[in-house]
Amino acid sequence: MTLGHTAALLRPGAAALMAGVIAAGAMLSQAQAQSAAPPVDLIRQREQELEAARAQQKSAAELRDKLKAEITAIGEDRTKLNEQLIDIAARVRGIETSIGEAEARLRPLDVREQQVRGSLESRRAEIGEVLAALQRAGRRAPPALLVRPEDALQSLRTAMLLGAVVPEMRVRADQLVADLGELISLRKTIAAERDQLAADRAKLNEDQLRLASLVEERQKKQSAAEKDMEAERARAVTLSRQVDSLQDLIGKMEQDLKSAAKAAATANLQGAPTAANGKPNLAALRDPGRLSPAISFASAKGLFALPVNGSKIRDFGRPDGVGGVEKGISVATRPGAQVTTPCDGWVVYSGPFRSYGQLLILNAGGGYHVLIAGMERISVNIGQFVLTGEPVATMGSSSRVASILAANASQPVLYIEFRKDGTPIDSGPWWAANEGEKVRG
Repeated sequence: MTLGHTAALLRPGAAALMAGVIAAGAMLSQAQAQSAAPPVDLIRQREQELEAARAQQKSAAELRDKLKAEITAIGEDRTKLNEQLIDIAARVRGIETSIGEAEARLRPLDVREQQVRGSLESRRAEIGEVLAALQRAGRRAPPALLVRPEDALQSLRTAMLLGAVVPEMRVRADQLVADLGELISLRKTIAAERDQLAADRAKLNEDQLRLASLVEERQKKQSAAEKDMEAERARAVTLSRQVDSLQDLIGKMEQDLKSAAKAAATANLQGAPTAANGKPNLAALRDPGRLSPAISFASAKGLFALPVNGSKIRDFGRPDGVGGVEKGISVATRPGAQVTTPCDGWVVYSGPFRSYGQLLILNAGGGYHVLIAGMERISVNIGQFVLTGEPVATMGSSSRVASILAANASQPVLYIEFRKDGTPIDSGPWWAANEGEKVRG
């Protein structure tokens, strides 16, 4: 085969490979240029970010005013207010789940992008070498073969040499083009994921604002019903300092504190709702105006949703690291996560307690109590009846329970404990195995 034939055959493939490698070099150069953006561009970017933040703040203020008017009207109807609270809280937790899933998908994509970029950057010299060789192969015209025998011999030798080099060059160029294609695909996927993440966060902010307004309206109604609420709260904190254990705290609240005693008496008076054929009446959970548990706590095994989105890090009955065993479960959460009630019940304590941080205790009737601790802020009052799925608290940015802090947990942790007649019990049988089995108000 002559050099002319070889070059003619190679030109189309060389041109295609050359285009891919040129694109790889251009992309790397662009990335470097972006990383070395001049200060003027950075200042302009910060100004745009500030302007966007101001616009978002203004939009939030307008939305807050609009919500205030809507919710004031809703607040006149307790049933409708409860329904809105539960629906928005469920939506907030759903968006929290979507955000967590998107962040989990982005982590390996970001890692892979860095790996591909690093690989291409480390082969910048190779890209230049391949590119130069392909350019020469594409542009060189074949020499005349009928001038002298020496020219013909030289042409044949050149063709033989080029034929030996091109396969290796093709392999190297193909690898570069493949890496470039993967990088482009990764960037598109990452951009789409980040767009969805931004949209989810915007929806979360809006729904959290609405939820905060609804909670404020609910507590306003509660405060109006209980004129001495502040005095009750102060007395609850005083009483909590006089006891050493959770059981003593429950007993003290339900005996000595008016609101808690009333709630406990109501729980005992109402008793446990009867279940037809031993099965709970789940339809009763759809009544947002109820003032007592829709189903009995004992009959609700396998139906409760965890009060917060997250992953379980400690289980009931396992060693607690200080010579005892865990009396409840611990769930690691996102900062600021929404906490909802797993069941219907009356609030018999709401406030700080020793090493538990902020503590919420519900009397669920039938001798059952649910304890939830580790939140940053609780949004319900002592004596209040709360429904399954109702928002009652929010998490902070770090753990608030002393035993979790001692274990150097890097994220907020919620502690949940079930008690029957004063004794901690395994909450495991009550949690739903999957989303479809969970009950909500």
